Amino acid sequence: MSTILHKIKAWLYDNLLTENPNDYVARVNSERSLGVTDICESAVARGGADVSAAAMEHAVNLFLKEMGYRLCDGFSINTGWFTASVHIKGVFDSPNEAFDPKKHTLLFEFHQGSTLRKELETVTVDILGVAETGAVIAQVVDVKTGSVNDMLTPNRNLKISGHKLKIAGDSADNGVYFVNQVGGGRTKVDASDIVVNNPSELIVVTPALAAGTYSLEITTQYSSGPLLKQPRTAVFDKILTVQ
Repeated sequence: MSTILHKIKAWLYDNLLTENPNDYVARVNSERSLGVTDICESAVARGGADVSAAAMEHAVNLFLKEMGYRLCDGFSINTGWFTASVHIKGVFDSPNEAFDPKKHTLLFEFHQGSTLRKELETVTVDILGVAETGAVIAQVVDVKTGSVNDMLTPNRNLKISGHKLKIAGDSADNGVYFVNQVGGGRTKVDASDIVVNNPSELIVVTPALAAGTYSLEITTQYSSGPLLKQPRTAVFDKILTVQ
């Protein structure tokens, strides 16, 4: 039996994707998102690296850049820690139909590899109890590609499911935001681009975002009773990508 080396803390939330009022889903209580620099500095600090953090970061970025290049050539990648490959989504109506970017989509898929999966044997989970919930983002679907909790298509519809999501109240901060994970820039969805505005579902037009990774935030004063005096922000726990 593997030695327990890690502990993950998680809160329980109502399972908004079923009609059962008594079931829950667990969400990891993540402190923050770590980038390449953070990981390299951690490796050096723990004594697990025999090179400097800067040298490791340089090598990692070279590896990732080359990996992306080879993925675009159609190769699949298996690092042991994860596998990656490029996929084509969309229907071809005849054997002679050519690839059409307006109809078909290229996307990368990543999955845990055997080495990373084995690491799960060293992790225990501490359930903290049922979380006090305001607005909760449970699932995001990019309507054009059908991608769930992954891709964003600029200027196309995005379906957001959850709890207490309705944009309501007179605060200027209320709205749907995409936060760039590199520069931290925040892009707010124009109010006219909120197509559906219900407590359990929002449909918005994704802004003309540049390629990159983004977090999704929803700020609102909505509640099941009187409007909140101050806005409350829900942050989606998965990172979304614009290719």
